[in-house]
Amino acid sequence: MLRIGELSRRLGVSTDVLRAWERRYGLLQPERSTGGYRLYSEADEHRVRVMQAHLAHGLSAAEAARAALTEPAAGPPPVPVAPAMDGMLGAALERFDEPSAEAILDRLLAGFTAETVLRDVLLPYLHELGERWERGEVTVAQEHFASNVLRARIAALGRGWGRGRGPRALLACAPGELHDLPLLAFGVILYRNGWRVSYLGAATPMPDLLHTAAAEPPQLIALSAVDPARFAGLEADLLRLADVAPLVLGGHGADAATARAAGARRLTGDPVTEAERLSRAGDLT
Repeated sequence: MLRIGELSRRLGVSTDVLRAWERRYGLLQPERSTGGYRLYSEADEHRVRVMQAHLAHGLSAAEAARAALTEPAAGPPPVPVAPAMDGMLGAALERFDEPSAEAILDRLLAGFTAETVLRDVLLPYLHELGERWERGEVTVAQEHFASNVLRARIAALGRGWGRGRGPRALLACAPGELHDLPLLAFGVILYRNGWRVSYLGAATPMPDLLHTAAAEPPQLIALSAVDPARFAGLEADLLRLADVAPLVLGGHGADAATARAAGARRLTGDPVTEAERLSRAGDLT
């Protein structure tokens, strides 16, 4: 059973919207704990996911709620994100139209899970944007603007991620590595699966990371880099980190040899899938 804040994080839907759907449509049917808290079940979560899928198909909120309340337990198959919405988001960002971009993001997060939006829309777009910048197809200003708008929205999905009682993950980019959005998304998905997250962000000096890890050892340390050169010369430091807690290396800069030498686990998939897999497995060795 979940309290509404946890349900909100899992679904990527604000608590205000969840309460409105409960009040207007009876979509959620919580029970009361002995302390008087409203607790939500897997069936409640399922109905919200079904409603999100129907909203993405163009139903009104009332129609989607009615469909969700009568949907068989198995529910509909996952709905792919419409390519048109991907293109609309990119076009809005690249013409510096933040209100339109935010409205599209609102629609995406109302119609799909945060996992789907991150994995299938935002991270692929950011990767493509970087490649287009290298080819001279977008300006530095466009790349920075788009990245900052999306950074704020991704970070909002992790609001409060340091609280709770779950295992703690310490996340950082390797020294000199400025591309931290994939790591940010990784942290959001860990958080949505019950982890507490301590996020140090881009270009973290190794002495600072070592000190932070040793001062309060986490249950996981994740170090990320897009550029393989960022891991060069860090062999001894990586071994020290791996002595503190299970260490995972992510990003295109993390190769098998570096991970093996450090006794670390190399993450080869996209950040969302890897965070989900790690959370399900429960085995960090």
